[in-house]
Amino acid sequence: MAQESALVSGIAGRYATALFDMARDSGQLDAVANDLEQFTKMLADSADLVRLIRSPAFSRAEQGAAITAVMEKAGFNDLTRRFVGVLAQNRRLFALADVISAYKKLLSHHRGEVVAEVVSAAPLDEQSLAQLKSALSSAAAGNVVLQARVEPELIGGLVVKLGSRMIDASVRAKLNSLKSVMKGVA
Repeated sequence: MAQESALVSGIAGRYATALFDMARDSGQLDAVANDLEQFTKMLADSADLVRLIRSPAFSRAEQGAAITAVMEKAGFNDLTRRFVGVLAQNRRLFALADVISAYKKLLSHHRGEVVAEVVSAAPLDEQSLAQLKSALSSAAAGNVVLQARVEPELIGGLVVKLGSRMIDASVRAKLNSLKSVMKGVA
């Protein structure tokens, strides 16, 4: 557990570690991960849900009742519902997104996976993702899990984060570099 705790820190880390330990001990690691992934998608799709978990204007009871109703409607398992209920009771729902992120780190570490974040200007096709995963797996000497997202602001190219390393091969970065060089000339 000491090694797992070193991966995550703060309030979110403590809650994520507790959830991870309970899920591991009850054999529900994947079920909880699926619930948390679904909850992440729900947060991305609903500004009202984000407002519910972040706003101090709602009382503890209102937040708890609302979040319980949402989780029951979504069909979350009992462990996930009880855990998020504890977050609501302790007025820590604002940290839920960070708890989910920390749980994912703990789960990846437990599985021996290395998470690589890939940001591109346009969605990558399956063949490109497979080639990138293969190249990163050989560089990381382990099983790499890609988390891909799109940021059109990059204009083109990729930004890859693997552990503490980051490779920014985006057009935006190259333009910013060129802009800096041009300022030095003037």
